[in-house]
Amino acid sequence: MSKPSTSIYGGQAVIEGVMFAGKHVHVTAVRRKDQQITFLEVPKKPTPVLNKIKKIPFVRGIVGIVESAAKGSQHLTYSAEAYAEDETGPEEAAKQKEKEKDQRWNLTMILGVAVVGILSFVVGKLIFTVVPAFVEGLIFSQAFENKIMHNLLEGVIKIILLLAYLWFISQTPMIKRLFQYHGAEHKVISAYEAGSELTVEKVQKFSRLHYRCGSSFIIFTVIVGVIIYSFFTWDTMAERIIQRILLLPLVLGVSYEVLRWTNALRDIPVLKWLGAPGLWLQLLTTKEPNDEQVAVSIASFNRMRELDAEISTPRVALAKQA
Repeated sequence: MSKPSTSIYGGQAVIEGVMFAGKHVHVTAVRRKDQQITFLEVPKKPTPVLNKIKKIPFVRGIVGIVESAAKGSQHLTYSAEAYAEDETGPEEAAKQKEKEKDQRWNLTMILGVAVVGILSFVVGKLIFTVVPAFVEGLIFSQAFENKIMHNLLEGVIKIILLLAYLWFISQTPMIKRLFQYHGAEHKVISAYEAGSELTVEKVQKFSRLHYRCGSSFIIFTVIVGVIIYSFFTWDTMAERIIQRILLLPLVLGVSYEVLRWTNALRDIPVLKWLGAPGLWLQLLTTKEPNDEQVAVSIASFNRMRELDAEISTPRVALAKQA
């Protein structure tokens, strides 16, 4: 076993595959119907201004979330197209490819997918922010006046809706397999961070749960939201809803910092329990992957690191010459 790595990588499960984000490139590996593994490799474009913003606490989280939603949608679309291609058969796929020739991943399409990804995240977050506040007010507005209790009940309703939604979608076969790939992604990252050799046998020994997961971030937005909302008051339902929407960026920014904090403290015996709520939610959003799914995750991660190294080498050489 080599030394534990200090490099931080993130990833995302897609349909029949896994995407990993490196320093210079995003790579998705997908298992096709013929058992071959195909890749989508998208280099990152240098964005100096964005990189500076990402260093600002509480702001970097919002930027990272929006960027992840945009990038993730592109890779999810690729995996969905690959899946549909396999399901329609070679002849139909050939006809479709001919129709889409020279326009598959043009700039307009990429921007369109990115916008859809961002809008989907924003709309989803607004629904899970506004609906619980409305439901709580509808049921308990006349029961008592303690605002903190109203906030706590709002948080409970939000968690109940979230758990119900996740349980419901997890009953479909495709989502079950998606959650298995989610577990495979976590296992590979954990194995890499521990300095383990990335073989299927060794990676399978690691947990499918990870402190730095987006699922943990979701549960932290609920907890952080209850705390932040307690510093504000409202008189009408309209004021309460508007307040929740306006405070959403603050809740997201603080929740991201809490996620980073719990990840940094995960090896401290007592403090590691701060990340427990996020891990509990991952019991729903991840499933134990099989060996073939882990192999796809390893292939994606290795290809990402390989391309990262290739892109980094010329830059290092240029820096030395300068």
